[in-house]
Amino acid sequence: MEHVHGSYDSLLVIFSYIIAVMASYTALDLAGRVSTSKGSTRLRWLMLGAASMGMGIWSMHFIGMLALKLPISIEYDLVIVLLSVFAAIGAAFIALFVVGRSELTGSQLLIGGLMLATGISVMHYVGMAAMLVPITYDPITFIFSILIAFGASIAALWLSFYFRKGDKQGEWWKKLASGAIMGAAIVGMHFTGMMAANFHNSSKSALFYGIILDQKWLAYFITGGTFFTLGLSLLGIYISKRLAIKDSELEQNEKWYKSLYENNQDGIVSVDLQRRVISHNSIALQITGYSSKEVVNQPISSLNEIIVPEDQERVKQMFHRSFEGETLNHETSIVRADGKRLELSVTNVPVVIDGKVVGSYIIFKDITEEKQAKNRINHLAFHDELTSLPNRRMFNQTIAEAIEENSSAKLPFAVMVLDIDRFKMINDSLGHTVGDQFLQEVSMRIQQALKGHDAMLARMGGDEFTLLCRNYESLETIELLAKEIIKTIQAPYRLMDNDFYVSASIGISLFPSHGHDAIKLLKNADTAMYEVKKKGKNDYQFYSNELDQKLLEKIELEGDLRKAIGRGELLLHYQPQIRTEDHAMIGIEALVRWEHPSKGLLSPGLFIPIAEETGLIYEMGTWVLREACRQMRKWHDEGGPQIPISVNLSSQQFHQPQLAEYIMAILEETGLEPEFLELEITESMMMDASISSGILNQLNENGIRISLDDFGTGYSSLSYLKMFPIQKVKIDRSFIRDITENNNDRAIVSTIIAMAQHLNMEVIAEGIETKDQLDILTDNACRKIQGYYFSKPLSASAVEQRFFIPGRLEK
Repeated sequence: MEHVHGSYDSLLVIFSYIIAVMASYTALDLAGRVSTSKGSTRLRWLMLGAASMGMGIWSMHFIGMLALKLPISIEYDLVIVLLSVFAAIGAAFIALFVVGRSELTGSQLLIGGLMLATGISVMHYVGMAAMLVPITYDPITFIFSILIAFGASIAALWLSFYFRKGDKQGEWWKKLASGAIMGAAIVGMHFTGMMAANFHNSSKSALFYGIILDQKWLAYFITGGTFFTLGLSLLGIYISKRLAIKDSELEQNEKWYKSLYENNQDGIVSVDLQRRVISHNSIALQITGYSSKEVVNQPISSLNEIIVPEDQERVKQMFHRSFEGETLNHETSIVRADGKRLELSVTNVPVVIDGKVVGSYIIFKDITEEKQAKNRINHLAFHDELTSLPNRRMFNQTIAEAIEENSSAKLPFAVMVLDIDRFKMINDSLGHTVGDQFLQEVSMRIQQALKGHDAMLARMGGDEFTLLCRNYESLETIELLAKEIIKTIQAPYRLMDNDFYVSASIGISLFPSHGHDAIKLLKNADTAMYEVKKKGKNDYQFYSNELDQKLLEKIELEGDLRKAIGRGELLLHYQPQIRTEDHAMIGIEALVRWEHPSKGLLSPGLFIPIAEETGLIYEMGTWVLREACRQMRKWHDEGGPQIPISVNLSSQQFHQPQLAEYIMAILEETGLEPEFLELEITESMMMDASISSGILNQLNENGIRISLDDFGTGYSSLSYLKMFPIQKVKIDRSFIRDITENNNDRAIVSTIIAMAQHLNMEVIAEGIETKDQLDILTDNACRKIQGYYFSKPLSASAVEQRFFIPGRLEK
C-alpha cells in the first residue's frame, strides 16, 4: 500500500500550542475553584471545568491534526470525532477530580496521571481513527508518545495541585509559566503521536458519511470557536472569582460573626418576629441551665419562669420595646431549675435589616460574683470590719435621715455614746487579737440587749459604740435600756483561760433638746459619757447644759497640761510609809502634783485621766521617775535614812520596749542605787503572763523592787503572786475605808495579810485615817501602813523637817 507524506501548517501548529497553553492555564485556575467548592457546587464546577478544559485539549489535538497537509482529501467520521471529544472531557474530569482533593499523595498522583494519560491517549488515537484514511503506526514512536502523555499528565496534575490556590497577587505569572510547560508537554505528545502515524493512499468507509470541507478554513473556524469557548471559560472564571471573593468575604464575615456568637463570654439568644428562639450560644445554656431542645423553636415567654416574679413584668416590657428599635440595658435575677440564683446584666438589641426590625438579640452575662463583690465593698464602706456593725459613716447617714424625718413630725429620738471602761488595759496587756475578740463579744451582748427596741448599734472605732434609739415611749425606756446594756457588759469575759470584768460608761443626748444636727448630738452625748467616767464610770448620764462648761474646762486643762512639764509646773509630794512597832519611816511614795498658774495646786485625780487619754502620761511618768530618784539620792547624800522610794509605773511605761534599760538609765543618771527604787504596778499590767514575766524578771535581776498596788481591786489572780518576782503587796484603800464596819472588808484584809505572810511577802495597807483602822490592822499582824493617820503627802522640804530626825516618830 502506497505511503502518503505530508507537511504541517506552521500557523496552525502555533495556534494549537497557544490553545494548549490556554487550556492548561484554565485547568490550573479551575483546579482552585474545584478545591474550594463543596457538594453540588463542586460537581457543577467539575462538569463545567471538564467540558471547558476537555474541549480546549481536544481542539488543540484536532487543530494539530488539521495542520497536517496531505496530498489527498481527508474526510472524518463524525461518530468517532464525537467519541474523541468525550474522551477529552473524561480525561479533563479525572484531572480536575484528582487535583481538587484536599491532599495529593504520591500514589494518588501516579494513578491519576495514568488515568489522565490513558484518557488523552484514547482521545488522540480515537481522533486519528476518525480520519477516513488507512493509518499504521510505528510501534516505538507510538509507545514513546504514550510515555510522553504519562509524563505530561503527571506534570499537569502536580502543577495544577500546587497552583490551585494561587490567588495571591503576583501568582498569575507562575500559573501562566506552568501553563506554557503543560501546553508544551501536551503538544509534544500530540506531534510525537503524529510522527508515529503512516498514512496510505486509499480510503475506508465511515459509520456515517463524512463531511468534506476545506481543511484549512475548517481549522481556522475550530480555532476561533476554541478561543471563544476558552474565552467564555476564562470570563466565567473571572466573574466566578469576583463572586467568589464576595462569597469568601461573606463567608469570612459569617465565620467571624459565628465565632463572636459562639465564643462570646456573654449568653446570646436570637429571637425572631414571632417571638420564638431561633438560636443561642453555649454560654446562654450554661447560665440558664436549659438544654438546647428546651429552648430552640420555643416561644421566648416560656423562659420567663426562671426570672424572679418581681422582675418578670419589667423584663417583658424591656423585651417588647427592643422590637420597636430600642437598645436597652437592665439587670434582673433568675432562679434556675437547680435552685441556684444568679444576677444577670441584660441587653436587648434589635436586629435591623433594610431599616426594618426582624428580630432581637437578648445578650446577658452572669454578674453574680461581681454584684457580690460590689455588695461586699458597699458593706465594708458602711460597716465595721471587725464586728460587722454599722460604722461611723453609716451611723452619720442614718442619724441625718432620722433628723430629716423627725423634724417635721417633731418626734424625739435618743443618741447614746458608749465607751468600755478599762478596755485599753485589756488590749495592751493581752494583745490586739484578744482585744478584737473581746470587742466582738461586747457587740454581740449589746445587740442582745437591744432586742425589742427600735435601736441601731454602730461601732465608731476602738471601744466606742453609738446607738440611735427611736420610737420609744418615754425617757424611762431609754434609762432602762442603758441599765440593761451596762448590766450585760458587766458579766465576766473568758479570755485566755481567765475571767475578766469590765464596765461601760454611757452618755445620752436627745433630739431636738440637745441638738439639731448629728455633730451636736454626738458631741453632747460624748460629753455626758466623759462625765460618767469622771464620776467613777459604770453608769449612764443624760446631757445637760452644765456639762458644756465642764467640757470647756477639761479642754482648757488639757492644753495647759501639755505645757506644764516644760514650764516646770509639776512637782512631787511624798507620803511616808510607817512601821507600826516603832513608828519608823521605812519607805516613802512619790505622788505627782500640778501647780497650775491660775487654779493653784491640783490633785492627780483632775489631770492624770487627761494625761492617760492624751498620751501625756508617758512623758509625765518619766519626769516623775527621774525626779523621785534624784530627790532620794539627794536625801541619801545629805544623811537621810537609807529607805526606798516608791514610784507608780503607768501602763504605757510598763509595756514599752526595753523597760529595764529605760529605768537603769534613769538610775545611772540620778545616781540612785537600784535597791532603793520600788516600782508600784497594778494587776491589770500583768494579764499577759508571757510578756509580764520577762519584764518583771529583768527588773528584779537589776535589783529593783516590785510592789503590787491596789491588790484585790482588779483582775486578782493568786497565780500572779506565785509566778512573778513580787516583794510587796499593797492593800487598796477601798478595803480599809469601811473595815471598822464591814465584816467582809475585814475578812478580805485579814486573808490578804495572812496570804502575803505565808508567801514571805511584805504587806502594806494604804489609806489609814483613824486609830480604829490602825488597831484592826495591827491586830491582824499588818506592820506597815501608809495614810493620813500618820501623814498626808508632803513637799520634800516638809518631809525633811518632820521626819529626818534621830529617834522615833512622835505623833
